[in-house]
Amino acid sequence: MSRLRKPKEFSVKKARSLQLALSKRVIAEDRLPTTLRYVAGVDAAYRGEYAVAAAAVLDWNTLKVLETKTARMKSRFPYIPTLLSFREAPVIFRAINKLKLRPNVYLVDGHGWAHPYRCGLATHVGVTAHIPTIGVAKSLLYGEVKESAGKWAPIVEGDTIIGAAVFAKNGRKPIYVSVGHMVSLNRAIDIVLHCIKKGRIPEPIRAAHLTANEAIKTR
Repeated sequence: MSRLRKPKEFSVKKARSLQLALSKRVIAEDRLPTTLRYVAGVDAAYRGEYAVAAAAVLDWNTLKVLETKTARMKSRFPYIPTLLSFREAPVIFRAINKLKLRPNVYLVDGHGWAHPYRCGLATHVGVTAHIPTIGVAKSLLYGEVKESAGKWAPIVEGDTIIGAAVFAKNGRKPIYVSVGHMVSLNRAIDIVLHCIKKGRIPEPIRAAHLTANEAIKTR
């Protein structure tokens, strides 16, 4: 990513090439322990030209927030649809690196494999940092949602399943879950459903969202 540090050097062509390269390194199978201990949520907020990322670590069993960290930096990249990871990943890495606890898996507010280049924010973060990640998004970016398979419906591109529209408890509007890195889609769905207490947003992402928005107000 060093070659893309300055906005004047930003190249969509180079960014697309890097996305394709990262997508080929995705591990779409479980590299998680059978029993999880910590689960994290990651989100970012903006104020003017500055971004604040937050990472929140929760206890897997109780979903109690155990640790939060934030990082702030000036945005280096322009906003370009499907290239959001180049804008948010740098500040997210800073927040994650501040954590003392080591989460078993990170829920990222964004897409993973359910992306035109198979490399949304969750994949970019997971592959680059070599950590297990799951993409959790509020809206569909790419693919077609098929008929429901109960608690979830597959998101497909052609004959390939690239994610899942997951129906939260007592909710009709889905969230869109996809593999980021080092987790299978079925395990990702189970993890996300476990982390939902109310509404449709998993508690780790809710905690990260609140932390990021509070931090952006005070800086």
